Formats: sequence, C-alpha cells, structure tokens
Amino acid sequence: MAEMIYRVPLFGWMLREAIDGPTTAKVLFVVNLLLLWLLAIIAFGYPAIILPALAAVPTMFVVLLLITKG
Repeated sequence: MAEMIYRVPLFGWMLREAIDGPTTAKVLFVVNLLLLWLLAIIAFGYPAIILPALAAVPTMFVVLLLITKG
C-alpha cells in the first residue's frame, strides 16, 4: 500500500522523504501541509477552516474518552 502511495506524483516523494528522510524533511513536510491549508483558506474561505475542525471532533472525542477511562 505504501509503495502505491509513494508513486503519486507531487505527493508521494514528499511523503516518502518525510517518513524515511532526515528531521529537516519532516519539518518541511509539515510546513508544506500548513501552507496548503492556508492556500485552501484563501481559495475557499471559511469552509476550509471549518471542515478540518469538524473532521477532528471524533478524534478528540475518542481522546477524551480514553483520558477519562484512565
């Protein structure tokens, strides 16, 4: 599965470098993702801010449940 994802142009090589590369590559990958999100906010506006937050709600709900479970 990873090899198939690595073959995607313009994204696969960055992901491979972020996983297997040095720390600098990991930091630059995160910076690229943040800049991509900023570009989406500029292009689409408010929905680009809200949709990631709505997608994170179930994850945070599970985290809170695991914290309270002990």
